[in-house]
Amino acid sequence: MGATAGAVWGRTEQQDFRSRVRGTLLGLAVGDALGAPVDGVGIDGIREAYGAEGLVDLAPAYGRRGAITHLTQLTLFSVDGLIRAQVRRDTGAWHPPTDLHRAYLRWAATQRDWGPDERRKDDGWLAREEWLYARRDPSRALLLGLADETMGTPEAPKNPGELGPEAAARSAPFGLLVGWEPQLVAQLAVECAAQTHGHPTAYLAAGAYAVIVHALALGESLDGAVQRAFALLAARPGHQPVSDSLQHALGAVRQGLPGPERVAELCGAGTAESLVGAAVYCALVAADVRHGLTLAVNHDGPSAATGALTGGLLGALHGETALPPAWLAELEGRPTILELADDFAMEMTQGPALHSPAGASPGWLVRYPRA
Repeated sequence: MGATAGAVWGRTEQQDFRSRVRGTLLGLAVGDALGAPVDGVGIDGIREAYGAEGLVDLAPAYGRRGAITHLTQLTLFSVDGLIRAQVRRDTGAWHPPTDLHRAYLRWAATQRDWGPDERRKDDGWLAREEWLYARRDPSRALLLGLADETMGTPEAPKNPGELGPEAAARSAPFGLLVGWEPQLVAQLAVECAAQTHGHPTAYLAAGAYAVIVHALALGESLDGAVQRAFALLAARPGHQPVSDSLQHALGAVRQGLPGPERVAELCGAGTAESLVGAAVYCALVAADVRHGLTLAVNHDGPSAATGALTGGLLGALHGETALPPAWLAELEGRPTILELADDFAMEMTQGPALHSPAGASPGWLVRYPRA
């Protein structure tokens, strides 16, 4: 039985939104893939391996060019969880952080299991993608935070001392909830980040990043998007390190030509707020997407996370057609990423035509079960 309502967006708006959704997810993935071969390698080591200009093209990691890390894997499960939350809303159940937690537990299973378990019908289609079962150096915080069924919350977070960037990097999809108010986007990102990264600086950095992506997806400038993040952060206890990092990034734009030393300085100790600031800087000074991403990965800090965060911003800002086609051609999992992006865009723009409390497209419920 099909749902009755039709599309509520105009066609042009739908096409622009889909391009930004694709751009965000593909941009994040390609930035992640670009940085993966040099993640944790100092700038001297990068230049020794790739020449004076550093890494300017995809290079082998995990046995192939264009390989993504756990950062992209988790981001895809963020998208899956958001779609599932919308579908489950028909049942009267509406608590997106719980749906996201279930999605992250499905990702955690990919890190333990040899491959998909066809008996688990409620897993949906994404958890049956075999290529996602590759273990790509997930951080200890992720594995510990998702080691059991207990969901961390801002009041009782998992890993309360964890400052890493992984939760921020998986938060780009929250920014694509363009029908939501920015403060709700920030709150969802914060609540979901606390499931693995419980330090206030880490989860507020995730909230700030999601709000910046949200503003970009609505067509705002990057500078305007950062100002929106400042306004939302100001009301939250413990925001100062995140606000300071973003302010530092804006100030660095006016301090001469961009280069590895400046990006390394912004990255600092590789904590969440520092990498979000570095990504904002790389996106602001980027002559184009290729320039912004190569800047984001050639430094002494965590290259994959900085590349992923920068790619998410540039993709949301410019849409998919601005991304380097030669890199997309080699990107691991591109068909899956595109399929998921299009499903998300379709759910957000035409959800009532796919499902309602009265009925639903059977195919959609197979892909995104209500359970």
